[in-house]
Amino acid sequence: MSVQERLLYQDQQLTIVMSAAPPGVPAVALIGEIDASNSPVLATTLAGCRQGAYLVVDIGELSFIDVSGLRVLVMPTVPVSQRWIRLHNVTPYQRRLLRMMGWFYQPRDHPAPL
Repeated sequence: MSVQERLLYQDQQLTIVMSAAPPGVPAVALIGEIDASNSPVLATTLAGCRQGAYLVVDIGELSFIDVSGLRVLVMPTVPVSQRWIRLHNVTPYQRRLLRMMGWFYQPRDHPAPL
């Protein structure tokens, strides 16, 4: 963890870190694994980080994510115009999972957080 990062949460599977980002654009990195045991705390932590219109979430260092974690990140029950999580560094495997679930991942323009 660099000097510009702040640990928000850590368990045996998942680490959530707030990173330095352009002003007004909070950025969070997820490292490790997300499943039903830690997806509720993920949802709470991300909601607590939201400061503006959206939150950039870097998922490139996730080694595993189940459906409960995908639901937190994709927000499928929220209208598209109201979704405030913007995924960054989505891996080909994660894109495939999103497509399999019927949740098309559409990259959005936003500043790179990390």
